[in-house]
Amino acid sequence: MKEFICGLPKVELHLHIEGSLEPELMFELAKRNQVAIPYNTPQEVRDAYEFHNLQSFLDIYYQGANVLIHEQDFFDLTWAYLLRCREDNVLHTEIFFDPQTHTSRGIEFDTVISGIHGALVQAQHELGITSQLIMCFLRHLDEASAFETLEQALPHKDKIIAVGLDSSEQGHPPQKFENVFQKALTEGFLTVAHAGEEGPAQNIDDALALLGTARIDHGVRCVEDEALVERLIEDKVPLTVCPLSNTKLKVFEDMGQHNVVDLLRRGVCVTLNSDDPAYFGGYMNANFLAVVKAHPMSKEEVAQFTLNAIEASFISESEKLRLQKETLIYLAQ
Repeated sequence: MKEFICGLPKVELHLHIEGSLEPELMFELAKRNQVAIPYNTPQEVRDAYEFHNLQSFLDIYYQGANVLIHEQDFFDLTWAYLLRCREDNVLHTEIFFDPQTHTSRGIEFDTVISGIHGALVQAQHELGITSQLIMCFLRHLDEASAFETLEQALPHKDKIIAVGLDSSEQGHPPQKFENVFQKALTEGFLTVAHAGEEGPAQNIDDALALLGTARIDHGVRCVEDEALVERLIEDKVPLTVCPLSNTKLKVFEDMGQHNVVDLLRRGVCVTLNSDDPAYFGGYMNANFLAVVKAHPMSKEEVAQFTLNAIEASFISESEKLRLQKETLIYLAQ
């Protein structure tokens, strides 16, 4: 099964590029940019990655982002992640970025997106990995800040496929961002939102109804509302689930308690993703392996995660057919 998973074509739909900042690169960039960080070695950074909830992770996550200053830094960060995609046979990835994390520090929006986009273009040419970029609003900030960020994004519409909503879910329901999401939809962006991770199932309902989301990021607490689960199945609403993240942040105590396989078997369009892999202990292969280790599955079921992700992705129908065909050929072999 391990060999099967390593060779399986994959599509990742839930990846925060700032969350792929490995400690070694953090140190390299801190030195390059003469930024002080409160750790002496990469191992000290890793030792700090013992989280008891989402906020305890976010505190370190935002601190780590301080080393990202120049366009080259954002390029290097993204390129390092794309090389991991190649290792894990990820053929297509849809990447989140958090401009407010950087613009609040005085970094220009253009600097951030130019570095990330440059790496994505190079990866398509050199690695054959296709990608889309999703701009997230930080939900712990106010809607006015989100509107400002949306305005900054408008000249870059050709580079951004969708807008999303991330950061602390508790106390920041979808309603808070209804107006900015409506504006984003009128500007032609697709929308996604983190919901039902630490927050209740109601947040999933509200994200779909008020934010017009094409898919839900996380969504594992949907099981608290049976009618919602039935609707997710009927309407084929994708959930971008992040198993290692969920256990690391204590959404589930251990992988044996995780509900992603149950949801898959019920017919929910669940996908596997790595979220913030530098902080949560694994990229795509590691997430697949962790799930299968805790929940014995057939190869057909494992491949269904990829087929679901292809269907849920923001690529053309012809690209979807190409990736589906590649996955089915691999499964048949």
